[in-house]
Amino acid sequence: MVNLLSTWRRQLIGTFSNNAAEIPQWELDLAKGDDTGYFGTESAVWAVHGSMTPIIAGIRALLLQALHPGAMAGVHDFSDYKEDPLGRLAGTIRWIFTVTYGDTKAARSGSEWVLRLHERVHGTYEDAAGLERPYSANDPEIARWVHLAFTDAFLSSHQRFGGPIPGGPDAYVSEWAVAGELMRIDNPPRSEAELRAQMAAYDGELRDSAYVREALGFLRRPPLPRSQLFGYRVLFAGAVASLEPRHRQMLGLKEPRLGPFRIPMRLPVKAVLGVIRLGLGPQGPSERSARERIERLAAR
Repeated sequence: MVNLLSTWRRQLIGTFSNNAAEIPQWELDLAKGDDTGYFGTESAVWAVHGSMTPIIAGIRALLLQALHPGAMAGVHDFSDYKEDPLGRLAGTIRWIFTVTYGDTKAARSGSEWVLRLHERVHGTYEDAAGLERPYSANDPEIARWVHLAFTDAFLSSHQRFGGPIPGGPDAYVSEWAVAGELMRIDNPPRSEAELRAQMAAYDGELRDSAYVREALGFLRRPPLPRSQLFGYRVLFAGAVASLEPRHRQMLGLKEPRLGPFRIPMRLPVKAVLGVIRLGLGPQGPSERSARERIERLAAR
């Protein structure tokens, strides 16, 4: 039994660290730096990103991002998410946690690194009206949708499956607007109402496509260890249930049901996230490093 639990925990940590044998150096380096960073220990961003809800938020964000044909074309043409899903996940986690927990220099540097990677991602796609249009990963319209999808997914998932947010939803959206600005997005939303309004403005541009079907097939059945498959199915069902009806309909997905009855997903999702918390521990290495840096600066 001890060996089984040890194997499960090792596999679980590996899923979120690209099977790294040790804590990645970039996480340890977050203990360095000369300021608190864009967010403090009592911030809404730390409360949300330091919980387990980003795990289900990641699934919801990918579902939403897939609906923009320009964003999806870039993923299809340039991403290796099928061949190296854990590597892609680790890269996304690195940027989010660097901005969340790093000092301002690290957050800016990490964002510039992502922007440089995006410079090679460009091509053409068919928009919702059937017209061919050019795309670029750094295109302001596409970059805004990606930021909106992340912000909405993290906020909505935490509202449904997490604890309280210091300052409420508006505080989280306003604080995380920093991440949008670091990615050169003009006027990112700074309240929940602005977030909903900016997302609604994209309704005419979103669409289903063969690329979306392909991504959905992968998200339904990712190559995870068998010990994680049941928990992932619960989280995927929870992410689908949490979507706005219009987005769920565009994706061709339905709320989980048992016959004619809708299955409430809040308790199953919270149970799975609780088990993951037991496996990963109460505090991640990124947050631990950030607290070391902040304590060092305070002692000065």
